[in-house]
Amino acid sequence: MEPFERYRPIIDDFEAFLAACERPLGNAARINTIKGSVERTLEALDEEGVAYEQADWDPRVVRLETDSPGSTWTSFHGLTHGQEEVSAVPPVVLDPQPGERVWDSCAAPGGKATQLAALMDDRGTVVANDNNLGRISALRFNAERLGATSLAVTNADARTYSLKRFPFDEFDRALVDAPCSCEGTIRKNPDALDNWNEGHIRSVSGIQKGILRRAVQATREGGTVVYSTCTFAPEENEAVVQHALDNEACRVVDFDLGLEHSPGLSEWDDETFDDSLERAARIYPHQNDTGGFFVAKLEVTAE
Repeated sequence: MEPFERYRPIIDDFEAFLAACERPLGNAARINTIKGSVERTLEALDEEGVAYEQADWDPRVVRLETDSPGSTWTSFHGLTHGQEEVSAVPPVVLDPQPGERVWDSCAAPGGKATQLAALMDDRGTVVANDNNLGRISALRFNAERLGATSLAVTNADARTYSLKRFPFDEFDRALVDAPCSCEGTIRKNPDALDNWNEGHIRSVSGIQKGILRRAVQATREGGTVVYSTCTFAPEENEAVVQHALDNEACRVVDFDLGLEHSPGLSEWDDETFDDSLERAARIYPHQNDTGGFFVAKLEVTAE
């Protein structure tokens, strides 16, 4: 846990944070409303004898008392998808509507992309992209299992993504759930910090900046871009959003979130960020007994 000491000044009740990071994470799943209603899925879990607790902030998220959420009857038939609770937050914040064109820039293995499709009642287009060809098969498998027929799967570098393959030249909304140092996954991946170093954080932040800038460029004026990571590093969170604010036509906007969270930072070490970054959400493990996440919502503005 030594790498986390750098965050002591910015996390309230730091000892509770460390204690939470050392506890194993429980299992959660998302109810897939493409295949069945929340009520029908809960009935199926009851029939299977799988105990559950619905999340207060979203009834489509359930905490399951099972060691294998992917081995349940509901998962096999696509009624549920094993997904960490806070991982379900970014699509909800993006709030896609039926009929829209939505880009998931880093989509594999498909949890958030299929969630976007479900939020849109599987009507519209979700372009689920990933640059890792080896992960595309998992993305396609999950799309098929969950019945997400609105997905179009692509394999490309999100930083230079071209829309020439589509009959439109901009998206209504975009999700950048960026590759990151994964510090917030420590509860389910105890080795997440094994190769941690600040050099890696700086390296991955450069990739994140490129993806977020492309997402803003590819989204229509008035459209929405959500940026998220499962890490705590300000270099990968506020600094990346600040880079977009400095170089693209966008602004950070407010959003409602039913989970307890802390505001984004306006400064880190010797760097200062726009005050609007306080509208972002930092979700720490001890606040809701979950993993860690960062989420910021941007509106694309006129040049």
